[in-house]
Amino acid sequence: MSQFLQQLINGLTLGSLYGLIAIGYTMVFGIIGMINFAHGDVFMIGAFISVTAFTMLASVGVTSVPLTLTVVLVVTIAFTSLYGWAVERVAYRPLRGSTRLAPLISAIGVSIFLQNTVQLTQGARLKQVPPMLTGGFDVGIYFGWDVRVSHAQVLIVVVTLVALAAFTWLITQTAFGRQQRACEQDQFMTRVLGINAERTISITFMIGAALAALAGVLVTVYYGVVDFYIGFVTGIKAFTAAVLGGIGSLPGAMLGGLIIGLVEAFYGTYFSAEYKDVVVFSILVLVLLFRPSGLLGRPEVEKV
Repeated sequence: MSQFLQQLINGLTLGSLYGLIAIGYTMVFGIIGMINFAHGDVFMIGAFISVTAFTMLASVGVTSVPLTLTVVLVVTIAFTSLYGWAVERVAYRPLRGSTRLAPLISAIGVSIFLQNTVQLTQGARLKQVPPMLTGGFDVGIYFGWDVRVSHAQVLIVVVTLVALAAFTWLITQTAFGRQQRACEQDQFMTRVLGINAERTISITFMIGAALAALAGVLVTVYYGVVDFYIGFVTGIKAFTAAVLGGIGSLPGAMLGGLIIGLVEAFYGTYFSAEYKDVVVFSILVLVLLFRPSGLLGRPEVEKV
């Protein structure tokens, strides 16, 4: 029982990270109908910026954990959002109106470019930072269960819930959210009504990048190590989460992330840690074959 509960906590923590990244995939797909395959590498950029920020603050003697986390979050989100804006402006906007294959190839090219840029500038070795949040607390001790929740896990779940609530409010209650939903439905009519669709799409890319940056900071705090290749594997798993939940559905992205996190945690513990990635990617294949609209997605209706 202790092992089951421990893996349940680990899976929910991991799933929260996947969910944050998956929201970026589903937002971009919802507004322009394409998969941003460079989104995983934007997450990787965020992780590296956070490592750099942690290192610089430590070098100038900043030891306060709340202050350090706040500064790193602000810096990482700001710079990673600029990356998201630049990717949309350079790689996708000029291809608006072209065939569906062109932006797909452009996305793969941007992904390779970002990976190689980080590899050349930061090196291929692992980048490590000292543990920021140590310790935790035992739960279930009165029932004889040996289950431990670390402070980093609490931080990840709380930050994810706050970010999800803020993002839901942004989409459902603000003028920008209405503009974004209008762009999703009909960009031509949106422009006719005087809404700047290009600016709305750019801001959507920046918000997706900001959520990926948030995940990058949390991964750095949780694992304490990053490399230039984490964007590919983590990005594919987050994409699987978005497809599983229903690409284009924000609650579906978070639900898919939690399911993928739980599957990975439990399969790695009870069956084989070496093949846990295979199981996750098998889920992607099965969903595409038998339920391409996902758990909470709506079947696409062809307009005639």
